Amino acid sequence: MRHQSLVVFLAFISFLFSVAMPASGTNSYPRPDHSTLQLPCGHQNCQRYFKTAAGRTKHRLSAHPTIPQPVPAHHSLSPELLDPRNEQHHEDNVPHADDVPLNIDDQFEVPRPSSPLPDVNAEFFGPGNHLYRNYHKGLDGRPCDENGTFLPPGAPPSPPVARPADDWTPFRNQTEFETAEFLYTREQMSGPQIDTLLDLWAATLAKYNDHPPFADHRDLYRTIDSSPLGDVPWQSFAVKYCGEKPDTDVPPWMNGSYEVWFRDPHEVVRNMLANPLYADEMDYQPYREYASATDERQWKDFMSADWAWDQADEISKDPGTVGATFVPVILSSDKTTVSVGTGNNAYYPLYLSIGNVRNNVRRAHRDAVAIIGFLAMPKSKFRCQLFHSSLSKILQSLKPGMMKPKVARFGDGHFRRVIYGLGPYIADYEEQVLLGCIVKRWCARCLAPRHDLDQDALDRSREYVDALVEEGTLLGIWDDYGIVGDLIPFTNDFPRADINQLIAPDLLHQLIKGAFKDHLVDWVEKYLILTHGKREGQRIMDDIDRRIAAVASFSGLRRFPEGRGFKQWTGDDSKALMKVYLPAIEGHVPLDIVHTFRALLEFCYLVRRNIITEKTLVEIQDALARFHHYHEVFRDAGIVSTFSLPRQHSLKHYVQLIRLFGAPNGLCSSITETKHIKAVKEPWRRSSRFNALGQMLRTNQRLDKLAALRADFTKRNMLDGTYLRVSDAGGTNIQAADNAAPNVSNDGTLNIDEEGNDNGEVDDGPTVLQAHIELVRTPQRKRAKTVSALAVELNIAHLPNLLRQFLFEQIHPDDPQDLSEVPEFHFPGYDGRISVFNSASSRFYSPSNLSGIGGMRTEYIHACPQWRNEYARNDCVFVNTNPELEGMQGFDVARVLCFFSFTFQGITYPCAVIRWFDTVGNSPDEDTGMWVVRPAYHANHAPHISIIHIDSIYRAAHLIPIYGGRSVSYDLKFYQSYDTFRAYYVNKYADHHAFEIAF
Repeated sequence: MRHQSLVVFLAFISFLFSVAMPASGTNSYPRPDHSTLQLPCGHQNCQRYFKTAAGRTKHRLSAHPTIPQPVPAHHSLSPELLDPRNEQHHEDNVPHADDVPLNIDDQFEVPRPSSPLPDVNAEFFGPGNHLYRNYHKGLDGRPCDENGTFLPPGAPPSPPVARPADDWTPFRNQTEFETAEFLYTREQMSGPQIDTLLDLWAATLAKYNDHPPFADHRDLYRTIDSSPLGDVPWQSFAVKYCGEKPDTDVPPWMNGSYEVWFRDPHEVVRNMLANPLYADEMDYQPYREYASATDERQWKDFMSADWAWDQADEISKDPGTVGATFVPVILSSDKTTVSVGTGNNAYYPLYLSIGNVRNNVRRAHRDAVAIIGFLAMPKSKFRCQLFHSSLSKILQSLKPGMMKPKVARFGDGHFRRVIYGLGPYIADYEEQVLLGCIVKRWCARCLAPRHDLDQDALDRSREYVDALVEEGTLLGIWDDYGIVGDLIPFTNDFPRADINQLIAPDLLHQLIKGAFKDHLVDWVEKYLILTHGKREGQRIMDDIDRRIAAVASFSGLRRFPEGRGFKQWTGDDSKALMKVYLPAIEGHVPLDIVHTFRALLEFCYLVRRNIITEKTLVEIQDALARFHHYHEVFRDAGIVSTFSLPRQHSLKHYVQLIRLFGAPNGLCSSITETKHIKAVKEPWRRSSRFNALGQMLRTNQRLDKLAALRADFTKRNMLDGTYLRVSDAGGTNIQAADNAAPNVSNDGTLNIDEEGNDNGEVDDGPTVLQAHIELVRTPQRKRAKTVSALAVELNIAHLPNLLRQFLFEQIHPDDPQDLSEVPEFHFPGYDGRISVFNSASSRFYSPSNLSGIGGMRTEYIHACPQWRNEYARNDCVFVNTNPELEGMQGFDVARVLCFFSFTFQGITYPCAVIRWFDTVGNSPDEDTGMWVVRPAYHANHAPHISIIHIDSIYRAAHLIPIYGGRSVSYDLKFYQSYDTFRAYYVNKYADHHAFEIAF
């Protein structure tokens, strides 16, 4: 066994005293007393249970046929079938296969791998019980008391310490807390600016003999610092090299001392477990999830995957751990630069999360990812072992809890016995090389040779690497296996940990920045220059840039006014380019290159889904196979000589990693890169720049305290409404700011960011699967007030007739007649007042996109004659025309010309004037995979225009012109796009939700 041997000198320094966070949750978390699936399958080695005999019979006929035959294809996808480690473990009270009478023909069935689970509790859930889960029965997260004694089923948690309803400690009232949170967290106001604001505030209160909530910024800081909630103090230790040194010319790094700052990860984890905001967003035991109708498995959150289950199997072999809660510790590290050109301003943060928290919470940046360290960065080979030794030291406080359960309080108020384990490590490729102690250009997960990475190869493992180090030479294993044998991974110091098996998938660096931007996009430019010559190739690239710049606006879509020709690319730039690049190159490159991009894009969007089913895994494999087939065009053209590129090779491991760790969107490095902003870059900007790290640590400490206070006050229902409600002592009916339409200005248009981007909104409201659309609250005062005036404004002379037809359809929804057959005198007339709006908001369930904690997102649809006082903006939408069909078969696409509402016979009708598009063909375009639409016309060549109820609109749609082989004019503006071209692609790559519905 190889373990860390580096001598570490400790010099602990603490800024603030440490007080354990008191648990404040009171809600119980009911656990099932018995399994609702009572009928065992009865087949040998099969432990499936069923609610009805019919369900069991159907399962037997499909899964255990009596005639010898090959394993059905849909079973071959099951991870249990492919995993030889799945053995059956039974308890005495669980029915054995031998205890149940079997059909004698079953004895002659061809032996086959089985997909049953070792020992499970099963539970139906979801609307109509359309899903069921098999829960691990060993580590089942049983509540206990503070001494670790298990509670009877259904027992409530012990009540928290009683506190007055108006106890805002350390603040005196709600106004003080919200002022502190506003100034310190939201506005990040500097100390002198806080003092200035408080002085102005005091001047307005002087005549009332009153004063502002804080004396000055020091008073505010001291108040925050005095809170014990969320308090995990920063400590440091120093590390120095203690190996052999040369007699002369000793390198400076050998004599140097390197300081590492950290916070106790055990306390950080305990605070996460105790956070009451996570009580309903946490999984207490591993489970496997299936569709009730088909038994198709699906993967979502971390605890739904195989790694957590396998760990629970291993841990529960120790009888002392049965009933405990398994808490996987997820780590991530990545160097980041806070400024360029002003000296050494790079930092090396270390982050921590836990696998029990669901992906939506981790992705929504709800403090489920915490910074726990700043690592040292010496410029020498010594930094590699320093990295591993530092991690080993920082994580030592978790090690006792990895072998023997510890008692911790959870956000639902219950205590539970917890057993920790090192989980996946989120890292880009450079960090994976360091973590895996491998040579660059090798894979950190498998032993495929670096010159042929896509060759089938064994997975790396701790035992195999240790054996190679023991038997081989350092030079030999370097050359033959890409192993740096004199480095010892930090995971060697912890039980059940193998860094080779813990490397997480990285959507951002492997797919978006890597395979897409750094590989394919760059190869296209090289292809054009090599094929057409430098001058003609550059002309084509310029036209591709103009095509990209000509794409119409869309909520959440970054525009490229100058195309893709800029030097400093960010992850967001690459994500935005993915959405518009494919139509831009079509016509300029061979179809095989178009097919290559389509395959990669579909792979990226499929693995990014919030829920991945066995069917999705088949689609992922198909996309990967097509990608490998078509990208040969670049090798045939002489653009590349090899595809042995580590980031591109990583695509091969995604299906395995999804089975192990769940949906990759919960472990993406974009989560931690976003954390860089809040934990590193913004605290650095708030510092004086002199000895900035100490100030950054204190800033993070205060931010954690304020976040913990908000969680505590929210749990105690003390933050319902805003400070306006609190200040309403006289009983005046004051409308709280909570009720205002978010991000919408008084003129009813969406407020946008300083770069002019309309990004929609993360919606933290409750989850509603049915989409909902409504007009913004404020109508336009300067627009038409009657239908006749609106007809003139829109230049649609027959608009009053369209309104009459609309009213007929609303009043007679079941009338089977075509409107052309209805006599005109049957159409009701309306010439009253109308209200015109520039925007409407669509709220829909979109967990695969950047969304709120419940998976909800709000976007704005615009029909504005002067967007930003410059040009007209009329967005396109998906209209539900056949809800019984899936995908584009159930939608039509239209462009919104105007939103308006009116009241007729006491009923208010919110409406949209739209221009229809016709869908071309019955399937998507075979080259790009996108549906094609074109503007619709009547027989007399007049545009097809209608008035529809806004309830029939699902959400915004994005269209991209089909450019064909013609060049785009230099004079074409993006806001002219929808008026210029004859046909368009329905852009299913506009966002992940569009990809899921526009198929």
